[in-house]
Amino acid sequence: MEQGILELWASTGIANFTLGQVIMIAVGSLLIYLAIAKGFEPLLLIPIGFGGILANIPVAEIAGPEGLLGILYHSGIETGVFPLLIFMGVGAMTDFGPLLARPSLMILGAAAQFGIFSTLFGAIAMNLIPGMEFTMADAAAIAIIGGADGPTAIYVASRLAPDLLGAIAVAAYSYMALVPIIQPPIMKLLTTEEERKTQMTQLRQVSKLEKIIFPLALLLVTLLLLPSAAPLVGMLCFGNLLKESGVVDRLSNTAQNELINIVTIFLGLAVGSKLAADKFLSLETIGILLLGMVAFSIGTAAGLLMGKLMYRLTGGAVNPLIGAAGVSAVPMAARVANKMGLQANPQNFLLMHAMGPNVAGVIGSAVAAGVLLAIVG
Repeated sequence: MEQGILELWASTGIANFTLGQVIMIAVGSLLIYLAIAKGFEPLLLIPIGFGGILANIPVAEIAGPEGLLGILYHSGIETGVFPLLIFMGVGAMTDFGPLLARPSLMILGAAAQFGIFSTLFGAIAMNLIPGMEFTMADAAAIAIIGGADGPTAIYVASRLAPDLLGAIAVAAYSYMALVPIIQPPIMKLLTTEEERKTQMTQLRQVSKLEKIIFPLALLLVTLLLLPSAAPLVGMLCFGNLLKESGVVDRLSNTAQNELINIVTIFLGLAVGSKLAADKFLSLETIGILLLGMVAFSIGTAAGLLMGKLMYRLTGGAVNPLIGAAGVSAVPMAARVANKMGLQANPQNFLLMHAMGPNVAGVIGSAVAAGVLLAIVG
């Protein structure tokens, strides 16, 4: 009888909890709180936070190789399938019209990728810290967090640094969701009140033909110049062509809604599975989180500084705030730029203007990923 009671006690969660698991369950709960109470990208934070809680339940092994979350992680993230499907859905939801209406805004999307390449050297420099050992491939995978593009970060990490994939995925998606917290202080620091008040002129109307040709032309350029970026850019272009062709509404609607929603649920839970205490609470993971924050901040700052330059060169026709949307957190970064513009001037509607550099940032992060894969991979 006593032996049976001891065995029953040994099988309970109370008897098996570690301090690390308690901490990580609290972290998962915090992510869910931010999603529900503060509205910080609930589509991302609720699945990630709940996955983190499940991963830290002792004994159950939900995040283990044979558990549900472990199976989702292996089949969708390690293989790179989920990021590619997400890119197809993003393409189907994206309107490249603002970018085509003012192609010069692509410069802002390119400038925001500076955070990726500057962090590459930062990751290598962290090898000077005892306990840190990042290879060039590791550094390249960590650096891509600076693009604030979760699918791209996962895809690159699965190819270059699979052992760091969990920490990179968590960092990338966390910073994507926390765009409304991270970006505004940087925007206020690097722009003046007068610059933030700048109203931009209405964009020209883009024809349907232009919108159909664009994804095909983008894919052709990618195939010719940077084929290593073709998987990401190709799925983005395919999804966008479904939308803009106007003849496959059923496929386009599925890519925009049912498919991307299902994949987002599975991807969020799988990313959350890597919040397990035994994998997450390490010096390397903390280093990756810090580097990711630096990368994202540098990317935001570089976009803003390029926006200030365009403001000067165009005689005040471009609001520098839209430069912060050059990171590829679509449409979060564009919404933040619009909100900051409205705070400075209630008549200042920047959303459509900010979507130009925002979608350029999606392309830019995919291109940066292709460059890193070509050089390092």
